[in-house]
Amino acid sequence: MKETFALEQLAVVTSAQGHARLRVNQNNKQQTNMKRMIPYVLTAAVVVGAICPMVQADEVTEWNGHMLNAVLTARVGAAPASRVTAMVQSAVYDAVNGVYKQYTPVHVPAEAPPGASARAAAVQAAYGVLVKQFQSVPAVVSTLNTQRAASLAALDEDGDGVLGKSVERGISWGQHVADEIWNWRSGDGFSPAPPAFTGSTATGVWRPTPPAFASGATPQLAYTVPFVIDSVDNFLPPGPNALESAEYAVDFNEVKAVGRTDSPMRTADQTLLSVFWAGNTPGFWNRAAVEMTKRYDLSLLQKARVLAAMNTAVSDAVFSCWNAKYFFVTWRPVTAIPLADTDGNDGTDVDAGWSPLLTTPNHPEYPSGHSSQSGAAAGVLAAFFGDANEFALTSETTPGVSRIFSSFDAAAVEAGNSRIYGGIHYRKACTDGKALGEQVAEYVLQNAFRRVPGTTHP
Repeated sequence: MKETFALEQLAVVTSAQGHARLRVNQNNKQQTNMKRMIPYVLTAAVVVGAICPMVQADEVTEWNGHMLNAVLTARVGAAPASRVTAMVQSAVYDAVNGVYKQYTPVHVPAEAPPGASARAAAVQAAYGVLVKQFQSVPAVVSTLNTQRAASLAALDEDGDGVLGKSVERGISWGQHVADEIWNWRSGDGFSPAPPAFTGSTATGVWRPTPPAFASGATPQLAYTVPFVIDSVDNFLPPGPNALESAEYAVDFNEVKAVGRTDSPMRTADQTLLSVFWAGNTPGFWNRAAVEMTKRYDLSLLQKARVLAAMNTAVSDAVFSCWNAKYFFVTWRPVTAIPLADTDGNDGTDVDAGWSPLLTTPNHPEYPSGHSSQSGAAAGVLAAFFGDANEFALTSETTPGVSRIFSSFDAAAVEAGNSRIYGGIHYRKACTDGKALGEQVAEYVLQNAFRRVPGTTHP
């Protein structure tokens, strides 16, 4: 079943490349009225004037922000961060859904005690997972303690420092859910880390890359138990181009030309977007999702549902991507270009002094992690809200800069292009990675977060 929403949607504004336009400290936007069909069931009332001033932060979106700040403060890499965000948002969703009992849970049965506060449950579920995840980072824990106290104080209706029974029940339920999620994921195979992976010096095979020459990052993500999908093996992409193929030569020469650190072929905007997208990938898409949930004025449960669906899809896409990375074990451009005389391809030439714009991540090239995550996130958000939603993104790597996109797909495409312009991926890794993410998103939406028969929207 599909539902139609009446809404005011921002006009589609694109750059010459058709992906995004840049905004630096600028807030003016053009608006137009139109109706959109929402492909995935939000089960909410008709919303009029969806492009309205942002409503005050609620516990679900507020703690999503606290989660992202914790991830950035603790310097968690983009790929492992996806597992953290999926744990937190699964806990928040299961906690809130446990109160309303509307949808199938991620892991914890919807059995909240009668009268439990969904708002308190959301706070405690997020907090409960985060303090365990970052227990070895005192500064993060201290901040989380302060944030929890502020959130609970806002639920003190009388302002006398005494929380009501509903809030107390919500806290207890939220902590139960957090514990269940944490215990579940503690046995998912992510820890302990396996022995260092150093690849091979064989032609076409990944090996440690400059400048750090570090061993392969988080190979355990390749076999970490997914959140929703049955098996990462079901999402194995077709594989990189054969070294001797014309397709490989085309991709090789593209990244060689535009990805070089001092490339005259790369425009200023392409350089900027490469640095912009070098931020933490889950952060981009969570900020986009929160903007959408507020724009459409969703309920607390619906916000939790969107964020959980997106983050579990992104995390499962990462697991599938890493499975492929450590299956195909493809060398990076920074290795391949100086060794082009060994690849058996007449269409590639050596450039011994070549170096990329961005520092090459320390894991195999194919497929792209950025594209896999972005394809999954864009797929989920497009299913909930329709693809043609204009939205802005910011990045911790380019303070004061926003990029405005005409659609979720346009942002996912640019995320992939950024890795080519940055000199760290071939195009096939990005197109196949995006497709992988989209397939994972489709599976998640078809098999999880489903309405319980006979229930109505809270």
